[in-house]
Amino acid sequence: MSKGEGMQDEERKKSRRSAILQGFKAGIPIGLGYFAVSFSLGIAARNAGMTAFQGFFMSFFMNASAGEYAGINAIRDSVGILTTILVTLVANARYMLMSCALSQRMDPKLGLGHRLLVGFYLTDELFGIAIARPGFIDPYYTYGAALFAGPCWAIGTAVGILVGNLLPESVVSALSVALYGMFLSIIIPPARKNKVVAGLVLLSFALSFMFSRVPFLATMNESLRIILLTVGLSALAALLFPRKDEEEETPDEGASDKDMSDQDTEKQEEGKA
Repeated sequence: MSKGEGMQDEERKKSRRSAILQGFKAGIPIGLGYFAVSFSLGIAARNAGMTAFQGFFMSFFMNASAGEYAGINAIRDSVGILTTILVTLVANARYMLMSCALSQRMDPKLGLGHRLLVGFYLTDELFGIAIARPGFIDPYYTYGAALFAGPCWAIGTAVGILVGNLLPESVVSALSVALYGMFLSIIIPPARKNKVVAGLVLLSFALSFMFSRVPFLATMNESLRIILLTVGLSALAALLFPRKDEEEETPDEGASDKDMSDQDTEKQEEGKA
């Protein structure tokens, strides 16, 4: 190895260490939030009969609160493996869109191994801090953030199960409410910004209540009801309210005919030039 190549290799190592350190710092507040949320998730896992060991590895290999909660409900209801896989897939479908967005910001020379690792640690929060950085996505920045946030998520779930086994049933029931607060924090911000989303959220509440009261639908498995409502409402929204990739350019309503003619004249003069 020549001296120049050695210097370049050293620079790459320094750049990687710097990215990991920056990511680790950014992952500290995320990890603390993960611990609090996954603690509540552990309470739900405990109510489904899971052990702390099972809860730890569940959260270690699935970094998704909604997906885990859907899977826990499926385990609690003792549904089949195919239904469990399907309800988890539906709950985690948004990560496919996030993966597509990240892939457009990755260096074409980046290897498959890095792409798979970044995809494995793809969460709402890690996606947000990674996509906000300028230039290509640095996988080592994501690794640094996941180095702290990932274990916090898994440990919080295990601690929630352990504490749930020690606390009185009334306290466990009270702590379980925190998980619903997490879901409210997810749906309220986009619902306030978009009336269509707000309407769909209210409609999903109404249909979910109806499903639990109508005789035939009330006997349906809860996981299957979630799948039907999620897919059905998503398809309805896509058909009735499709998103446009680009807003069509329209003339300014306040512009006068004279302004429009002046603009046309300028364009013609630019074309002649």
